[in-house]
Amino acid sequence: MSFLSEEIASQPSLWASSALRDLAGSGDLPKPGERVAVLGCGTSWYMAQSYAALREAAGQGETDALAASEFPADRRYDRVLALTRSGTTTEVLAALAKVPAGTPTVAITADPATPVSDAAGAVVALDFADERSVVQTRFATCALVLLRAHLGERLDGLAADGERAVAAPLPAEVLDAEQVTFLGTGWTFGLANEAALKLREAAQAWTESYLAMEYRHGPISIAAPGRVVWVFGEPPAGLLADLAGTGAHVEHAPGDPLADLVRAQRLAESLATARGLDPDRPRNLERSVILG
Repeated sequence: MSFLSEEIASQPSLWASSALRDLAGSGDLPKPGERVAVLGCGTSWYMAQSYAALREAAGQGETDALAASEFPADRRYDRVLALTRSGTTTEVLAALAKVPAGTPTVAITADPATPVSDAAGAVVALDFADERSVVQTRFATCALVLLRAHLGERLDGLAADGERAVAAPLPAEVLDAEQVTFLGTGWTFGLANEAALKLREAAQAWTESYLAMEYRHGPISIAAPGRVVWVFGEPPAGLLADLAGTGAHVEHAPGDPLADLVRAQRLAESLATARGLDPDRPRNLERSVILG
């Protein structure tokens, strides 16, 4: 069994852990009313997208989800939050160094004994969610669960939804698909982006991601029999009917959309294994991007 498979399956129990509930009360995380920038790279950026949408929807303040390499240092923020599993990613460290003096900074990381602890004013450590696989799964979802809990969300059913997502067989139409497109709306757009990244990273698959309402403005042209359109969260009115007309298989699961991401992670691992790839060490990737 791959590390990736083990780490995917461990997520529901980690989401339910008391450690996450305790950390959700951290006074270093964004406070209601603050204008916040959330930085990340790759998977962490997509989790930032989900958090930013949730925070704004909760009325807690303007929140920008930014790729760390594009951080606008001259824009005013009340707090800067960085997500970094390794704590060593060059772009994240460089962005934190650009934050104006006096602006609070905090990093969520799996390894606090890294340079990010010096770069950020405060650190929230999710060391229990660290991973051996290059492909991120549980650190990212634990970070998002932490932030959702900090926003005051009730997540009582999340772990149970996650357990079902781990245990339920994946449909044959998904396992045999030529192509998969992921769609999301609001906070689930970040999940759609992350699901597509997982399939590209681990399985070298042809996969795309779009805002659900934007999908009909061109990308729906690739939908066809033998392909899959996977919708996270509540689909916009009329979308499922439009998709049915394309002949593509539509995948849409009940329950918390974050649990549905677990199924996409499982698909990535399954496809990688079936294609003779190493799901823990994708081609051309390392655990952290460190630029010279």
